[in-house]
Amino acid sequence: MSATRRQFVKNMTMATAGIAMVGPERALAAREEGKSNHPGREERRVRIGIIGTGLRGQSHLGLALRRSDTDIVAICDVDAKMLQMADALLRRSGKPMPKVFTGDNHAYRRLLELKELDAILIATPWEWHAPMILDALAAGIRYVATEVVLGITMDEHWDVVKAAEQHKAQVMMLENVCYRRDVMAVLNMVRRQVFGEIIHLQGGYQHDLRGIKFNNGGDPHNSPVEFGEKAFSEARWRTNHSVHRNGDLYPTHGVGPLAMMIDINRGNRFLSLCSFSSKARGLHNYIVKNGGADHPNASVRFSLGDVVTTQIRCANGETILLQHDTDLPRPYSLGFRVQGTNGLWMDVNHGIYIEGVSKAEDWDAAQSWYDRYDHPLWQTRSKDADGAGHGGMDFFVLHAFIESVKRDVPTPLDVYDAATWSAISPLSESSIEMGNERVEFPDFTGGQWMYRKNDFARGSEF
Repeated sequence: MSATRRQFVKNMTMATAGIAMVGPERALAAREEGKSNHPGREERRVRIGIIGTGLRGQSHLGLALRRSDTDIVAICDVDAKMLQMADALLRRSGKPMPKVFTGDNHAYRRLLELKELDAILIATPWEWHAPMILDALAAGIRYVATEVVLGITMDEHWDVVKAAEQHKAQVMMLENVCYRRDVMAVLNMVRRQVFGEIIHLQGGYQHDLRGIKFNNGGDPHNSPVEFGEKAFSEARWRTNHSVHRNGDLYPTHGVGPLAMMIDINRGNRFLSLCSFSSKARGLHNYIVKNGGADHPNASVRFSLGDVVTTQIRCANGETILLQHDTDLPRPYSLGFRVQGTNGLWMDVNHGIYIEGVSKAEDWDAAQSWYDRYDHPLWQTRSKDADGAGHGGMDFFVLHAFIESVKRDVPTPLDVYDAATWSAISPLSESSIEMGNERVEFPDFTGGQWMYRKNDFARGSEF
């Protein structure tokens, strides 16, 4: 990691401390399934502490409050407005009010001292995820859920993996797209070999975030193109990453589901990647258009290229293409493509083509295939997901974490998944910084990928 990027991480950690997000023997150990220390484990209540009560944290809080098996023991944030919004959610629920920790940058450490906690959920700015995970593990918390991404630097990724192993703890990244209904139907199709042998996959984060990176929270006295301290929600911290970093800064929504389809860390692994970045124009143009050429932010130089493309080579011969595209006008799309020897799926045109089944050189409407291969999780729990964020998939990812805590078993998405998917960010930055050179991908499992089995979403998980 360059000295510039290392200094940025240090500076951002200080600047955004506590701001709400408004992510053989070496294998992870867990108590043997079926031998919980909690008799009647299905009825066990999970006592949760939430660090970060911004908009994303409030979403998780709302879902947890809907459940009959969770108690919100404590919440933490330094943003008074976000704590007030969380307080309103809690009061409407009619459930007991949690302890509140706030005030200084490390108030969350006082939360971690509570003896009654079973699990921690982290929904703070990216640069705080790894430090908070490490502090939670050191405090004896055995189950930690974090919003994406896992960390900023490669050292942070390794530190979290080693700490999870050392403490025999579970660290689950809340990558909700793995539970998207159409994605799970396609996962079902992959496992039934509808596409044949998988050859190539694509995905990414293609989402116009200009209105998020510049957000005044509706304050008429504030410029619409502010970011940093004067801004609201994610614009307070996320935009600074676009100023100082150039790489695929948000890879997990695209790569997570694809990794599960081709058994990454479970019989397969990423070997290397190579990244390319376009020029940066989108954020500057947005500032000029909405704030004027004389606005102070019009002079800010953004490092993040408008489109970042990453190619990944896998041990079993597949290739993956990822794209990060957040600063130009466009409709939302994760750009999925799953292609095998028998045909392919593309989510951009909602199409599937299977040789010998589909009309020659013509796409089938994907919905009929989704209906036919609807995953058992969605068949059995879709009503529970009604009203949950992101089309219901937020329910499934939080449900998987809470049920893992209740049953005292490993989480379905583990620390190796979190580190592998998230490490694409610093690795892509290094590749671009070195003139688009190929970068070797680390094996966070220490060779265990050759022996581990892919049990993700098999049957009606939980």
